[in-house]
Amino acid sequence: MPECQNCGSFVTTAYARVFTPDGVENPRVCPNCEDKIREGAGVREARSTRRA
Repeated sequence: MPECQNCGSFVTTAYARVFTPDGVENPRVCPNCEDKIREGAGVREARSTRRA
């Protein structure tokens, strides 16, 4: 089962397929990582809040 590399939360196979490069099974961040975003090949702190 895929899980977030940042927080360890479960993500669906469909989410992992869309948000990870080919050959990578686990996304770097997920929707549960509200303070992190993907940028290039890494992960960084969000500059603004992503909360609703």
